[in-house]
Amino acid sequence: MVPARLASLELSISAALSADVEEAAGALSRFDMYAASRLGAGNHVLGPMSAVLLRTEATSSSQIEHLTVGAKNLALETIHESSSDNAAIVVGNVRAMEAALRLSKDMDEEHVLAMHRALMLAQPGWEEEAGRYRDRLVWVGTDSYSPRGASHVAPQAELIPAAMRDLLAFIARDDLPVIVQCAMAHAQFETIHPFSDGNGRCGRALVHAILQNKGLVHATTPPVSAGLLRRTDSYFDALTAFRNGDAEPIVESFVEACLFAASSGERLIDDLTHQLDLAREQLQGTRSDSPVWRVLPQLIEQPIVTTKYLCEALGLSKSQSERAIRRMESAGVLTARSGRQRNVIWEHRGILDVLDAYAVGLRRR
Repeated sequence: MVPARLASLELSISAALSADVEEAAGALSRFDMYAASRLGAGNHVLGPMSAVLLRTEATSSSQIEHLTVGAKNLALETIHESSSDNAAIVVGNVRAMEAALRLSKDMDEEHVLAMHRALMLAQPGWEEEAGRYRDRLVWVGTDSYSPRGASHVAPQAELIPAAMRDLLAFIARDDLPVIVQCAMAHAQFETIHPFSDGNGRCGRALVHAILQNKGLVHATTPPVSAGLLRRTDSYFDALTAFRNGDAEPIVESFVEACLFAASSGERLIDDLTHQLDLAREQLQGTRSDSPVWRVLPQLIEQPIVTTKYLCEALGLSKSQSERAIRRMESAGVLTARSGRQRNVIWEHRGILDVLDAYAVGLRRR
């Protein structure tokens, strides 16, 4: 197939859908402001909170591809204590999301390839494919031997460079509602299917690059893929409709996903900051200059830690890290566990429970 050209496409959107798009855009913008106001603009907690929202989004996007991993295994993988292959792949998706946010400042082909490279270097055996367009035919929805019966046969490899240039030109437009642009750019990316693997995760990461590039969000990564995960059948049906010339279903899917991202993202922030508030109560009486107060917000991003991790992530000395962990363990904030490599690790069970409960809620239909 030859993908449709979007760069100069004239769009006509119904009044009802336009209103829904505006509502979704407003919800995402309010969510972004809520995160900053709830935690305080410039607050040192916002960095870790942004990171955990990024991981939540990367995990949900991976789950659409049937790559499931719990909060504990994901945290263990970050400190090289996990034996889960899926956890390693999801961490690769986190890296791709990070690359996508860097892409948001300069959305060009080089950055798209860098995003894919970050994703695929985490999958053993895919190193040669990382960061380059495919050179063979690919298809979706059937076995790996033949495209017969496939739900989508991607364009021939030689069409990819021109199609991607057209897509990036479409993304550069500033005359379209941002949610519409995100939905259509994502659907077009999935239609082009420019890579041998990782197209779904890269295409959903691209959405966040566009959201930041257009200024709809600034401080956080709203869990849009979490919204898509709740209704994967309609999401995939909408991609098919787009390929058949009807863009409204994919825009509608993104409207619903963005509304869910805003509402559930606010609850997730509240639940996680509640865990920080409980920990502060448990740590009452601790000196104000104690390294404990530097470690505490970091637990949002990384709820399982070692002394080595704290030294590297926060620049603490070994003795500072050890003192902080001892104080937090004695207060009941952290619990000691044995790591896979016989290292002692410490975990914040409450934060892990919040993240797992959020993931379980996504799987309820």
